[in-house]
Amino acid sequence: MDVTNTAALVTGGASGLGLATAERLHADGARVTILDLPTSDGEAVARARGFSFAPADVADADAVTEAVTVASEQAPLRALVHCAGRGGLSRVVERDGSPGDREVFAEIVRVNLVGTFTVLSVAAAAMTVTAPVDGERGVCVLTSSVAAWEGQVGQAGYAASKAGIVGLTLLAARDLARAQVRVVTIAPGVFDTPILARLSDEVKDRLAAGIPHPSRLGRPEEYADMAAALIRNPMVNGETIRLDGAIRMAPR
Repeated sequence: MDVTNTAALVTGGASGLGLATAERLHADGARVTILDLPTSDGEAVARARGFSFAPADVADADAVTEAVTVASEQAPLRALVHCAGRGGLSRVVERDGSPGDREVFAEIVRVNLVGTFTVLSVAAAAMTVTAPVDGERGVCVLTSSVAAWEGQVGQAGYAASKAGIVGLTLLAARDLARAQVRVVTIAPGVFDTPILARLSDEVKDRLAAGIPHPSRLGRPEEYADMAAALIRNPMVNGETIRLDGAIRMAPR
């Protein structure tokens, strides 16, 4: 899929993986709309870079529909890269022996998994009414995590929600094949994003040391490169690709 003069929607686009991807797609010729929370710096980020901005909670179908409308007003919507998500401590059983907090678990799943389904379904529906170009109408790139396979202690909600995205990928690709819309997922390892900003340099160095090669944190631009490559390559569909330097996370 050539994104030149087409619309691209990037969620979580105010920072981190989303911002790097928005900048890459813009450089590739797309008309980019970033979706992020109303409390984010999305409006200022978009204004400075020539993007459009749509404030939304990714699990709010009405707000996501409005964001897709904003993107579609720029040009036919051909690309979605869904980076928005959240972490959070979530245990099956708390340290004091009490059951894990179901509300925290449910909120993480709401944002990460329900939000992914919401964004995917609304964006893909908009793609299905566009005219096909070179045999396809659009590409949806989702974001999972290596925690889908190797969830660490305290990541119950995060690991479960990210595993759900992996499970959704092939099903969605098969479902949308009739509309000539592809669905692929990237599962990043440990990347240098604002989520890690609260960690000390010592902790980040320890995380980097656990990555076989290259033994450093991933860079947002490397995620953006992968997203752009997946959008370009029409044969990649229904697949989840780990982007992790061969890391396999330890239990803790």
